[in-house]
Amino acid sequence: MPHPRFVAAAHPTPAARRQFLTHSAAVLAGGALPTLSWADAAPLAERQFSPQPAAWRTFEVTTRVDLAQPQGATRLWLPLPSVNSGWQQSLESSYTSNGSARMADDKATGARMLFVDFAADQAKPFVELTSRVRTRSRAQDWSQKTAVAEHASTLKYWTQPTDLLPLDGIVRTTAQEATRGATTDVDKVQKIYDWIVSNTYREPKVRGCGEGDIKTMLETHNLGGKCADLNALFVGLCRAAGVPARDVYGLRVAPSAFGYRELGGNSASLKGAQHCRAEVYLAGYGWVGMDPADVAKVMRQETPEWIKSAQHPVVAPVNKGLFGGWEGNWMAYNMAHDVVLPQSQGPKLGFLMYPVAETAAGRLDSYAPDNFKYQISAKELSV
Repeated sequence: MPHPRFVAAAHPTPAARRQFLTHSAAVLAGGALPTLSWADAAPLAERQFSPQPAAWRTFEVTTRVDLAQPQGATRLWLPLPSVNSGWQQSLESSYTSNGSARMADDKATGARMLFVDFAADQAKPFVELTSRVRTRSRAQDWSQKTAVAEHASTLKYWTQPTDLLPLDGIVRTTAQEATRGATTDVDKVQKIYDWIVSNTYREPKVRGCGEGDIKTMLETHNLGGKCADLNALFVGLCRAAGVPARDVYGLRVAPSAFGYRELGGNSASLKGAQHCRAEVYLAGYGWVGMDPADVAKVMRQETPEWIKSAQHPVVAPVNKGLFGGWEGNWMAYNMAHDVVLPQSQGPKLGFLMYPVAETAAGRLDSYAPDNFKYQISAKELSV
């Protein structure tokens, strides 16, 4: 079925307890994330993380690719923001290039991209893509239900397996164990979210955002990874438990307003700022934002030492806030798995969140931006 279009427990050092890190509106709008140290952090009891829906913020995101050593004919694919919802509006995109460029999409998944084809004799191939998006924070009000319902065919689509998200075997068994005792879908999702936070961990050595091969993770008992691993496991377990769920692939575009350095991006240089989140569909609430992977990131990397408890004062607000919401300093590209790139000679992608290029020598390493020669930046617009 074609994809429905997107309309819609170590403790920090004593020095870490002295001062609270604050970010002014000017920092949020101005770009570069300051260099922070835990000597500048505040009493841990004062840590807050509570994104709430508020005014829209507009960002202009620019991706520049320069292929310094092309080998023969070269093709390039750049993800485009293609999500429109109550928390993001994907506006216009424009580009310049010395190749033959056009907007394209993967018809099976709806993922949009800029496709650029360079002739074999093209000297110094380049492309610069600029996209404008509006974002805002989201937070689920669990006391309020809505009569809005999703179409049955759409919900069915988001409960199907993909290449990296099989729903049988060890995935189904794990989902059953994680949700034992749950009586509602909300209960199931809460139990799976807690299972991810308790049983998986952030592994900084994983390249990029990870691969999201959840069956291998479970079979090998290697539950360390990054967002594309941990949130994929969350999504797969939700689907295996009968709850519609999807990954949302995107990019951090600005610092966090709550002082968490690991939950924001350096707007001047967003190489490595790719980040995927998740959504689940809950009757009476609609699509609800989730991000257990960022809880794991705060536990592992926010302080000098690895925090082992989700109840730690640094972690607890994040653990609570990311069950049902997320901060609007992030934009989404798409929600696509098993992406087929037009005119590609390589295999399909598990997801499209990074620039992808192929030369006569094969596909370049998207996880090595300095070798690939791409850079991403963002600026906030006062409109």
